[in-house]
Amino acid sequence: MDKKIIQGLKERLERDKENVEKELSSFAKKDDKLTGDWDTKYPHFGGGAGGERLEQAADMVEEYVTLLPIEASLELKLQAINSALEKIKNGNYGKCEKCKKAIS
Repeated sequence: MDKKIIQGLKERLERDKENVEKELSSFAKKDDKLTGDWDTKYPHFGGGAGGERLEQAADMVEEYVTLLPIEASLELKLQAINSALEKIKNGNYGKCEKCKKAIS
Protein backbone atom coordinates (compact mmCIF):
# COMPACT_ATOMS: atom_id res chain seq x y z
CA MET A 1 0.00 0.00 0.00
CA ASP A 2 1.24 3.50 -0.81
CA LYS A 3 3.02 5.15 2.15
CA LYS A 4 1.16 8.41 1.54
CA ILE A 5 -2.19 6.62 1.79
CA ILE A 6 -1.11 4.80 4.95
CA GLN A 7 0.07 8.07 6.51
CA GLY A 8 -3.30 9.67 5.72
CA LEU A 9 -5.13 6.70 7.24
CA LYS A 10 -2.92 6.86 10.32
CA GLU A 11 -3.69 10.55 10.83
CA ARG A 12 -7.41 9.90 10.41
CA LEU A 13 -7.29 6.98 12.88
CA GLU A 14 -5.44 9.11 15.43
CA ARG A 15 -8.12 11.83 15.14
CA ASP A 16 -10.87 9.23 15.45
CA LYS A 17 -9.15 7.76 18.51
CA GLU A 18 -8.96 11.18 20.13
CA ASN A 19 -12.66 11.82 19.43
CA VAL A 20 -13.76 8.43 20.77
CA GLU A 21 -11.68 8.87 23.94
CA LYS A 22 -13.09 12.37 24.40
CA GLU A 23 -16.64 11.08 24.03
CA LEU A 24 -16.00 8.20 26.42
CA SER A 25 -14.43 10.49 29.01
CA SER A 26 -17.58 12.63 29.03
CA PHE A 27 -19.46 9.86 30.87
CA ALA A 28 -16.92 7.16 31.74
CA LYS A 29 -13.44 6.79 33.18
CA LYS A 30 -10.58 4.51 32.19
CA ASP A 31 -10.29 1.34 34.23
CA ASP A 32 -6.87 1.41 35.90
CA LYS A 33 -6.74 -2.37 36.19
CA LEU A 34 -7.98 -3.48 32.78
CA THR A 35 -6.31 -2.03 29.69
CA GLY A 36 -8.75 -0.73 27.09
CA ASP A 37 -11.71 -0.88 29.46
CA TRP A 38 -13.81 2.09 30.49
CA ASP A 39 -16.35 2.26 33.31
CA THR A 40 -19.49 4.32 32.99
CA LYS A 41 -19.80 6.76 35.87
CA TYR A 42 -22.99 6.43 37.85
CA PRO A 43 -24.82 9.77 37.53
CA HIS A 44 -25.49 11.81 40.65
CA PHE A 45 -28.30 14.30 40.92
CA GLY A 46 -28.98 16.75 43.73
CA GLY A 47 -30.85 15.71 46.83
CA GLY A 48 -34.56 15.92 47.21
CA ALA A 49 -37.30 14.90 49.55
CA GLY A 50 -39.77 12.02 49.45
CA GLY A 51 -41.18 11.27 46.02
CA GLU A 52 -38.76 13.66 44.35
CA ARG A 53 -35.83 11.57 45.62
CA LEU A 54 -37.38 8.38 44.21
CA GLU A 55 -37.93 10.05 40.86
CA GLN A 56 -34.31 11.23 40.79
CA ALA A 57 -33.13 7.72 41.65
CA ALA A 58 -35.17 6.32 38.76
CA ASP A 59 -33.72 8.96 36.43
CA MET A 60 -30.17 8.04 37.52
CA VAL A 61 -30.76 4.36 36.82
CA GLU A 62 -32.32 5.14 33.45
CA GLU A 63 -29.38 7.37 32.44
CA TYR A 64 -26.84 4.78 33.60
CA VAL A 65 -28.55 1.94 31.72
CA THR A 66 -28.71 4.11 28.60
CA LEU A 67 -24.97 4.86 28.74
CA LEU A 68 -23.78 1.25 29.20
CA PRO A 69 -24.35 0.09 25.59
CA ILE A 70 -22.89 3.37 24.30
CA GLU A 71 -19.77 2.69 26.37
CA ALA A 72 -19.52 -0.86 25.00
CA SER A 73 -19.92 0.34 21.40
CA LEU A 74 -17.28 3.06 21.79
CA GLU A 75 -14.89 0.60 23.47
CA LEU A 76 -15.20 -1.74 20.48
CA LYS A 77 -14.59 1.14 18.10
CA LEU A 78 -11.54 2.19 20.11
CA GLN A 79 -10.19 -1.37 20.07
CA ALA A 80 -10.55 -1.51 16.28
CA ILE A 81 -8.78 1.84 15.92
CA ASN A 82 -5.95 0.74 18.21
CA SER A 83 -5.62 -2.52 16.30
CA ALA A 84 -5.36 -0.68 12.98
CA LEU A 85 -2.79 1.75 14.41
CA GLU A 86 -0.75 -1.18 15.73
CA LYS A 87 -0.83 -2.82 12.27
CA ILE A 88 0.38 0.42 10.70
CA LYS A 89 3.17 0.67 13.27
CA ASN A 90 4.26 -2.92 12.58
CA GLY A 91 4.00 -2.57 8.80
CA ASN A 92 1.15 -5.08 8.58
CA TYR A 93 -1.67 -2.71 7.63
CA GLY A 94 -3.24 -3.65 4.31
CA LYS A 95 -1.95 -7.22 4.43
CA CYS A 96 -4.00 -10.39 4.84
CA GLU A 97 -3.58 -11.74 8.37
CA LYS A 98 -3.51 -15.34 7.09
CA CYS A 99 -1.34 -15.28 3.96
CA LYS A 100 0.43 -11.93 4.59
CA LYS A 101 -0.16 -10.82 0.99
CA ALA A 102 -1.13 -7.23 0.24
CA ILE A 103 -4.87 -6.63 0.07
CA SER A 104 -5.75 -4.86 -3.16
